[in-house]
Amino acid sequence: MKLILRGAVAALALPVMAGAAYADGCGSQPVDQREINQSYPLTLEAAIARAGRSAPEVLRAALEARAVSADADQAGRRLNPTLSLETENFAGTGSLGGFDAFETTAVLSQTFRLGGKRRLAEQAGRARAALASAACSVQRREVQTLAGELFLELDAAQEMADVADASAELADELASVVERRVEAGAAAPPELSRAKSEAASLEAEADAARGQVEASALALASVWGSPDVDFGLPIADKQTFRREGAHEAAAVTGNPRLAAAVANRKARKAETDLERAGALPDLTVSAGFRRFEDTGDSAFLAGVSVPLPIFDRNQDATRAARFRTEGADLNARAVEARLRAEQSSLAARVRAAKSRLQRLESEALPLAEDAYASAAEGYRVGKFDLTATLDARRSLIQTRAAIIDARLALQTQTLRLRALIGAAPFEGEIQ
Repeated sequence: MKLILRGAVAALALPVMAGAAYADGCGSQPVDQREINQSYPLTLEAAIARAGRSAPEVLRAALEARAVSADADQAGRRLNPTLSLETENFAGTGSLGGFDAFETTAVLSQTFRLGGKRRLAEQAGRARAALASAACSVQRREVQTLAGELFLELDAAQEMADVADASAELADELASVVERRVEAGAAAPPELSRAKSEAASLEAEADAARGQVEASALALASVWGSPDVDFGLPIADKQTFRREGAHEAAAVTGNPRLAAAVANRKARKAETDLERAGALPDLTVSAGFRRFEDTGDSAFLAGVSVPLPIFDRNQDATRAARFRTEGADLNARAVEARLRAEQSSLAARVRAAKSRLQRLESEALPLAEDAYASAAEGYRVGKFDLTATLDARRSLIQTRAAIIDARLALQTQTLRLRALIGAAPFEGEIQ
């Protein structure tokens, strides 16, 4: 199943995190990993929150955001002054022989970044830090959505295991009826073998379903870096997401992907401003002291130096930055359009899944239950053959499985829609 593949992908990033301090999600403060009470059933909200707080991918992204913020601090620092000491006119020829006529010069120089370069460099650094933080939020939302989907699949796997157990019980009951009819001479012995074979197959299906529950739980635990199931299995809640609307028309302006695209546009704009300021050369001012050894005299000196912007005025770097800014602006508009299209698509899928589930629950399941009850009773009194009874039971099992699949589809699409618009159980709350 797809959840096993996704769980395996998430498990590739398992770090050793016990007792260590990490950045909390995309926050700026380090925190210790929190212990989870394994005796309490895990909830959807708790799974999403834990993934957003402890997933290795999110922690790495948070640390990178903090590193880029430190880079911004560094970009705002002033340039250090330069101290130089120079000795000349010694060990030469004639009057410059030996060390009788050497000169010693000490110079202190300071470069001033004109055009507001330091301020613009810091602004560009802050913009890149905001972009890194937005990228961390994107990573966190993706991991939270993955955790939510795996939680729902675990919930569905548990429900499927219950259906498999109930189906095995029905098979055992029918096998007992067949056995009594064979003993009474009302049914042929091969029917008993067939009934027992069907019962054994359903028992095997039940075993496989229980194994799927364990696999689903492990896949979910791997999202936050745990190699074992470190939580209590959730209690099935068939009403998840069905008590509130799906917010099909809610705005997507708070989506992390759009926020990241906007942050990227701002970062490119800040870099363009910085490159444009590079056309103005920096100014270096120097002051010093010189001593003439042969006369014992001394003098002060001062100087100013500035590059002449004849060949290079940073025009090409400015043009390149401007192109990237235009590309980032185009990308931001495209991301918003795609998010709105994705929102409409998810809303349509939610409506379709809800309609399917309602029809299965209100129409298909009652009819399948009635058909099997009638077929089983009819076989017991000798009105129907075993094949009709087995077909009716198989139809009942398939209908129950279809309901679980439909509920999972509805919950998954609703989860994705809520992740898209930032509704509960993600950052925002349903209004």
